[in-house]
Amino acid sequence: MAREWVWLQCTQTQDLNYRMSINPKEMDTKKLFHKFSPRLRKHTEHKIKKGK
Repeated sequence: MAREWVWLQCTQTQDLNYRMSINPKEMDTKKLFHKFSPRLRKHTEHKIKKGK
């Protein structure tokens, strides 16, 4: 299976801040990432949101 592109969505502002490619077989889609939110100017949790 091929890799697919997903967006990382901030859990506080609901902004789509980052885009990354994952292997769906190996990656847990409910995983949270600790990333920087430009709007809040601090690190927040981001969850995976699949693209179109």
